[in-house]
Amino acid sequence: MSSILAALHVAAGTLKTYNQALVVTQNNVANSSTPGFAKQTQTFYAMPFQDGNGALGGVRAGEVVSARDLYAEQAVWQQGTALGQATQDVSSLTSLQTNFDISGNAGISAALNGLYQSFSAWGQTPNDNNTRQGVLNQAANVVEAFQQTATGLAKLTQSTEQQLQQSVSQINHLVGQLQGYNTQILNGDRNDSGLDAQVFTTLEQLSQYVHISSTKQADGSVTVMAAGQTPLLIGATQFQLSCQLEQPADPAPAYPNGPPTAHILSSEGTDITSTITSGQLGSLLSVRNTVLPAYIGDAYQPGNLNVLAQQFADRVNGLLTSGNISDAVAAGPDGTGGSPAIPGVALFTYDTNEDGTANATNVAQSLAINPSIAAAQLAAIDPGPPEVSNGIPLALANLATPKNAADEIDGASYTQYYGNLASQVGSLLSAATNQQQVSQSALAQAQNLRQQQSGVSLDEEAVNLVAFQRAYEANSKLVSVLDQITLDTISMMTPSG
Repeated sequence: MSSILAALHVAAGTLKTYNQALVVTQNNVANSSTPGFAKQTQTFYAMPFQDGNGALGGVRAGEVVSARDLYAEQAVWQQGTALGQATQDVSSLTSLQTNFDISGNAGISAALNGLYQSFSAWGQTPNDNNTRQGVLNQAANVVEAFQQTATGLAKLTQSTEQQLQQSVSQINHLVGQLQGYNTQILNGDRNDSGLDAQVFTTLEQLSQYVHISSTKQADGSVTVMAAGQTPLLIGATQFQLSCQLEQPADPAPAYPNGPPTAHILSSEGTDITSTITSGQLGSLLSVRNTVLPAYIGDAYQPGNLNVLAQQFADRVNGLLTSGNISDAVAAGPDGTGGSPAIPGVALFTYDTNEDGTANATNVAQSLAINPSIAAAQLAAIDPGPPEVSNGIPLALANLATPKNAADEIDGASYTQYYGNLASQVGSLLSAATNQQQVSQSALAQAQNLRQQQSGVSLDEEAVNLVAFQRAYEANSKLVSVLDQITLDTISMMTPSG
């Protein structure tokens, strides 16, 4: 009788084990499409069977093991970081490209061509006031084109700074969520598969913004580092990042009026900007601190757009002021009635410092028509020798196809130099678009590999479900048989009336 009861005890334990296995399998099926969920497996261990010692054998449930592969997760995070960077690059560079037109139909290129044509027309009739007014009108178009481009770049700079602040805030927000999950884990929920899925979903979202590394501690919590060295989360303690704009101090700025540089600071105030080179945050830093300053300047460079505006304005002003509006008139025999030649007047002005030097990082934005100039003050006479009555407008018209280095920037005409600025944006955008496509494919591949290693296979779970259910039914049948045997034994032991 005792053996029968012991067998019942073993069968009951087995029923409980297979019931737990069924629960795990059903949980896998229910969460097969849950983001971040990793397949779980119920382990089993055999109870010892030693008849002489009363060990009756059977099977018991072991730990529920997650199929999550941290190497596969890291691969997904790495590709997510690359895609976040490429996607932000495409977005920022697309916005930058809209400020440059290389078709010659609009923008600075069209305005320069229009001004060159007005110079040529003026050279045909150097004393005609209408052609001189045409020069002023076209010069105003050049000023407007430079100002519009500079304004567009300034707005893009401001937008990039706002996106930097938003990205840092989003990183802090996601790490704050992870801090909450760590707190739940440390309070006893370390085996909660749903909580585990939330942790790794959040980590994947975080990887889009900045390169992260994460390790799981013995207590079940996750530690998160940015760029492999800056702590964001340790246990239940979060370390927040911040973004600041400031002028660098070392080395001393060559252009102290230039736009400040964006800096990312750790929770302790340490500048970690140089370590943030990837992800959406890395892309925004690169655009703000490298790409845009190449056009608008910073503490150490005037910016190519300002260089173009200043050198063009200086060259035009130099030619005009080297000429004369009218020739000198000789004095009469009595020494009266003479007058000197009237020199030309500068056409363009721009912002200057107190010492009279150009505010080099603000030339394009501040470029303007000299408020004191009138059409009649445009100097056409090149005093030579030899004197040429239309020499100045001809020299100005030749700026379109320069023949000497004084009319060029780095060996290119002003129009070609502008075209080079625009083509640089196009090249960067093309490379970013290609990288985005590559990163999308690489991320999809990493996610597929992760799915193969730790994802739920409904076919596999269906087989497990049937197997565990049949095992449960078989043990239930065994319990029924043992129950009947027990009843029959009791009946046999009961004295008949």
